[in-house]
Amino acid sequence: MTGHDVVDGVLAALADPTRRRLLDLLAAHGQATATTLAGGLPVSRQAIVKHLTVLDAAGLVSSVKIGREVRYGVRPEALDATARWMAALAADWDRRLAKIKRIAEQG
Repeated sequence: MTGHDVVDGVLAALADPTRRRLLDLLAAHGQATATTLAGGLPVSRQAIVKHLTVLDAAGLVSSVKIGREVRYGVRPEALDATARWMAALAADWDRRLAKIKRIAEQG
């Protein structure tokens, strides 16, 4: 996967408010099962598993099987890559706006 593929996957996964809430819950509690996560949201366990699958495909969560349970946890690397891309984009826009401001002030 290229850097842009990672960012695209993260942004697509984070477009859904339920998935953002799942990440919030995992960040606050560390590892959790789909059943535990479903207890904090108004959706079924099956829906939670589908959302976790999307988050996993985007590299935002990882899963580990412990006995009969599957525990999910946040993987920060994909978020870090997306944050770096967003910071670079913001810096580029800051430079462009500063240039426009200089041109406007000269005229």
